[in-house]
Amino acid sequence: MRNIRKEKYLLPALLMLFMSYCSKVDDVPEMKEEEPEVNELNIVDKNATVETKALYANLWTIQSKGFMFGHHDDLWYGRKWYNEAGRSDTKDVCGDYPAVFSFDVGEIMDDRHESAENQIRRRVAIEAYDRGEVLTACAHLNNPLTGGDSWDNSSNQVVKEILKEGSETHVKFKMWLDRFADFALNLKGTDGKLIPIIFRPYHEHTQNWSWWGRSCTTQSEFTDLWKFTVNYLRNVKGVHNLIYAISPQIDSVQGRDNFLFRWPGDDYVDFLGMDAYHGLNPVTLTTNLNTLSKLSKELKKPCGVTETGVEGIQRNGVPEKDYWTQQILTPATGQFISLIVMWRNEYDPSENGKHFYSVFKGHQSESSFLEMYSSPLSFFSGDLPDMYRMPENITIK
Repeated sequence: MRNIRKEKYLLPALLMLFMSYCSKVDDVPEMKEEEPEVNELNIVDKNATVETKALYANLWTIQSKGFMFGHHDDLWYGRKWYNEAGRSDTKDVCGDYPAVFSFDVGEIMDDRHESAENQIRRRVAIEAYDRGEVLTACAHLNNPLTGGDSWDNSSNQVVKEILKEGSETHVKFKMWLDRFADFALNLKGTDGKLIPIIFRPYHEHTQNWSWWGRSCTTQSEFTDLWKFTVNYLRNVKGVHNLIYAISPQIDSVQGRDNFLFRWPGDDYVDFLGMDAYHGLNPVTLTTNLNTLSKLSKELKKPCGVTETGVEGIQRNGVPEKDYWTQQILTPATGQFISLIVMWRNEYDPSENGKHFYSVFKGHQSESSFLEMYSSPLSFFSGDLPDMYRMPENITIK
């Protein structure tokens, strides 16, 4: 149920909106015919768990009400703390957790899989689900051919070798997928149910810096890699708690075709994401969110901003005090998106660097963040409906 703390803001906001529209007769917008209601959605995995299908439906329905606020690694570490159970930079400021918890599964899959930090990842993922929050995961995978990191774009043979049946790289990569499958199939809440994950492999494929990016792959190689990944996890490993999200990086105003760059096909994508590092340019974000919203309605797939932010939340070294209202809330108003996820706040207790993308206690944008938090359009953990129960009047096929 929607938190009452926000409902009190709704009537004044609607009244102000009505008055602004009607201040001049000439300014009154034309009445537009309402779009037909969507009652049926298609999901990539027809055998998805009940909770996964329910989450998918709720991602769609929440778009007509507002957006969920999310933050990468928010429950694991913050600007001045590390691995403290129950801690969150977001909660330190507003008293509530983000609605969306983003994390990285690359270290679970590749040669870093024995890292002790993977136990922390599992713990905080379960904590998020137990509170009813939504989980999304990217994968900064190391280069399986060269041994470099995910930014090693020195070879255009990586995906070719992954797709070459029986090759050393193919065998290695399947082992990496096996590890992720094992993680997903054993990630259960205290209710004993498998935890759904919005999984966005090969993110920012529109850029050149990753071994799966546009400079290292062809159209067919990327789409074949995507399909191979989905088919292997779904059909071979029997993983049925994933929602497959694509997330091109869109930093400037782009058209529809750029959002569908190297599209694997409607049957292989559930969620339309966008990684948006456009700086302090709300017009760019507004325009791209409008395109994303329209594409979401056209394809009948939920959408959202899967990564965004400005490093240091500053302009030329000066903290951007109104960041959250001007750069996030205003562009999101009137759009049809389910989530906006900020990139991480690096643990840096001495504050020597500026690698943070969301608010924390003491930052000068706190007041602006609280204003966004109080808006009826923003959903935090305490505002969420039961995201794992099927909403009425929606069928998932």
